[in-house]
Order: sequence, then structure tokens, then C-alpha cells
Amino acid sequence: MKLRYHGHSAFELRSDSGHTVLIDPWLDDNPQATVKSDSINADYIVITHAHFDHLGDAEKIARRCNAEIICVVELCSYFENKGLKTHSLQIGGSKSFPFGRVKLTIAWHGSQTPDGAYAGLAAGVLLWMDGICVYHTGDTGLFQDMKLIGELQKVDYMLAPIGDIYTMGIDDAVKAAELVRPGITIPMHYNTWPIIAADPEVFAARIKALGLQCLILKPGDEV
Repeated sequence: MKLRYHGHSAFELRSDSGHTVLIDPWLDDNPQATVKSDSINADYIVITHAHFDHLGDAEKIARRCNAEIICVVELCSYFENKGLKTHSLQIGGSKSFPFGRVKLTIAWHGSQTPDGAYAGLAAGVLLWMDGICVYHTGDTGLFQDMKLIGELQKVDYMLAPIGDIYTMGIDDAVKAAELVRPGITIPMHYNTWPIIAADPEVFAARIKALGLQCLILKPGDEV
């Protein structure tokens, strides 16, 4: 599996079988992104919630690539009304796809489309591909049940926001990693704007002090 960071909370995952999955593909107006929506392809698009910096360019990419959008039921209805392919899940639900499996977790956050439509619950995402489990927490505050998530399955990569204000800050994100105990934690959702400025090196040092691993990715970097 290849995991590429596109800045903010946008990630691209590519399987050995040739499938490409995008998570929260906000690219065109993302000041961190090194690619635009018209230069990236996808077979599936996973959306954690409907805020503009996560819904992003999902519609444009899905329409051009005939990609299937995976998200909560209410947000699926929003995309279906636009004539797009979707597969709905709800918190705690999971489904196998040709690339692997997706399960939605809780995320303490809001969700509303840029045009004001109700979009259901915000979610985190567990995604399995090529035997690797990636936990994209979505936009969320810290919650104790993260410990259960880490106990129920081995998380190889945890993608955690550290920018504070709208999500966890560094202190809470460190605690989240302590609860989940992933193989590697990757910080996200920071430094996009001054209001969510955070130092990933500080975060990485505190993660390593717990005996855990942290990997800082710059936009465009791939693992």
C-alpha cells in the first residue's frame, strides 16, 4: 500500500491491486496541496464529514472518475441527489470493497455541507488495505473510546489532527495516540491557516517520549 499526504486532512491510498482511495480530498483551494483535483484519479472517495475543507473536491473527482463515494447515510443522499455513485455506512458499520474494508467510528465534531444541507454525523474512518489498518480520526476532540478502537484492532497508521481550535490540539492528540497505541502516528489538520498553527516536531517528540513512533509528512510525501 502507498499512503500519500496532500495537506490538511487529505490523503491518497493506493493498493497493490491498483485501486486508489482518497480521504477528504480538499485540493483546489487547499494552500498546502501540491496537486489539483483535475490531476488526481480515484476509484473510491471516503468523506469523514461535510465541512468544505473535507468535502473538498469530492464531487468533481467522483464525476470525472466515476468514483464511488463512501460516507454516512445523510451525506450519501446529498451526493446521490447530484447523480453520483455512493455507498452509505453509519457509525460502527463496516463494508468490504475491492480494495479492502472501511468502518466508520465516532468523531466529536459537526457536519454541514457548504450550501447548508444537513449531512448527518461526523465520522472517523478505519480503512484496511493490503493487510494494513489506517485510522483517519477525522476532525474530532479526544474521547475515551479511542482506547477501544485500539484494543479491537491493531492500528498501523493513525492520522490525527493537532491544530487545536476546531479539533484536538497537541496535548489531546498525544493522549489519543497513547489510547490507541498505533504503530505510527501522522499529524494532520495543522498550519493550513494561522489559527490552527502547530509545531509537528513538538508533537513528534512527545509521541516518541511515550515509546511510540511518529512520522511527519509534508504535502506530497508518500510512505
